[in-house]
Order: sequence, then structure tokens, then C-alpha cells
Amino acid sequence: MTRLHRLRDTASNVAILRVLPDLFREARALAEESEGHEREEAYAIYAVCCKFAHTAAHSLGHPELVAMACERAAWSARLSGDPVLPAVADWMRVWDMWATADWADALTLSDKAITSVEQEYDRGEPLAVRAWGTLQLRAAVSAARAGRALEAEDRIGHAKAAAERMDAYVGAPVYDRHSLTFSAGNVQIHAISVAMEMGKQGKALEINRRTNPALVGSLPNSRQGHHHMDVARAWLWDGNRGKALAELETAERIAPQLVRNHPIARSTLRSIVYAERAATREKLRRMSDRFHLDG
Repeated sequence: MTRLHRLRDTASNVAILRVLPDLFREARALAEESEGHEREEAYAIYAVCCKFAHTAAHSLGHPELVAMACERAAWSARLSGDPVLPAVADWMRVWDMWATADWADALTLSDKAITSVEQEYDRGEPLAVRAWGTLQLRAAVSAARAGRALEAEDRIGHAKAAAERMDAYVGAPVYDRHSLTFSAGNVQIHAISVAMEMGKQGKALEINRRTNPALVGSLPNSRQGHHHMDVARAWLWDGNRGKALAELETAERIAPQLVRNHPIARSTLRSIVYAERAATREKLRRMSDRFHLDG
């Protein structure tokens, strides 16, 4: 599991899918042969493995695996005895709803999941705080895509409060068993993403300028890759193809498997290439006119 977390952080999605089958078999065998807390932990491991499969399948474009991983995560989370895992499974399903633009359902399910960990969040339990904040971020993106700008901003504010609460935690280090990577840096890059979803590239670039690079640099490669894709898209919309390409190159260098298969990156690069071709054609046409090549 430690290796899986490391592979996730580096966005090594092909390697994740190679590792998972043995882990699924072993976790399921342990669940069948054990009882009590050990059996619950086996189901918890199985559920988290489903989350890794779900993320990798999204990145590599395997819709059947996405659907199956989400369904099995919900099943095993219910059997795990972990009070936060069912909310994590709902968080996965919200992501899947984006593919069919079910924004209202995505927000409703997000709120259901948020409510399910509310008591633990109020008590300041670190894993619940992390999940609560992560769910608010996913809801913020859903709200932005639904055109609900004020709600999206409110959700980002809630997530920021959760991140501050997490940063203020004093005690023994808490292992992020759910692999949610929630942090102040993650809140910042989601704020940029939300601005882009609402068509406000100027605001996205301003948030990016104000963001401490160390916050972004502390994130896993997978999250950094997403961030640089969003900034590339912002620069493209702002009319600066050079900076857009530079950000896209940064994203590819950090998380190549993620970026080369991601529709946002592919669309951004296609727009840059077509614009460059059009500009080159126009330059050649004007030069041909000056040289009177048609004469």
C-alpha cells in the first residue's frame, strides 16, 4: 500500500494497474479468512485499492474499469468499519457524474457525503477533516460547472477553513490511508480550476500569481500536473500561446502519463498547434504577396 501511494504521487498509472491485481486477491482472501477488526481492515484496504484503480482508469481512459472500481469501492467501504471510507466512495462517484454533466446530482451526493462525516469533522478528527475538505473541493468544481458561482466560492472558502484546521492540528502524524492529499496547496489549485470553470481566466492567473510556489511544489506530481494544465489553459484563453505551451511542457514533464492522455491537455495543445499553423499560413501569404510569387 505504501508503494501504491508513492506511485499515485508520481502519477505512474500504468504501474498502479500492474500492482493492483495481486493486492485485490490478497485483500479479498484476508477478508474471507479473518474476522472482527482484521476483516474490516481487509475490506478497507480493498476499498482504497479500488480508489487507486479508479484514479488510474480515469487517467488512462478505461471507462469500464472506472465504473467497476467505483461500485466495488462502495461495497467494500460499507464492510470496512471505517467511518470515512463510504464518503470517499461517494467522492469517487461524484467524479464519475461529471462525465454526464449531472451537476445537480453531483452536488447532492457531495452534501450527503459531507453530512456523513460532519460529526467527526466537528470533533477535529484528522481523517474526517481531510475528507470533508476534499469533498468541498469536488463540490466547488461541480457548482462552478453548474454555473453557481457564489456557491463555488463558498465551497472553496469551506475547504480553506478545513485546510487551516488541518494545519493547526497538534499531535502524532496521521497516515493518509484514504490517499486524499488534501492541503492548503490543493485548495489553491482548486480555486484556480474553479475560476477556469467559470470562464474567468484573468482571475485564475491572478490567483496563480498570488500562490506561493512552495504550496504547489509540495503537492504530488499528479496534482501538480493538473494545476499546470489549468494554468496552460488560462494563458491560452488570455491569448499568450507561448506561456500556455511552457505550462503544458511543465505539466508533461511532471506527470507524463496523466497529461498525454488528459482531454484538457490534448485540447489545449491542439488549439496552440492550430493557431500556430494559421499564423504561419498568414505570414507566408503576406510574404508571398510581397515576393509576387503568384506572378
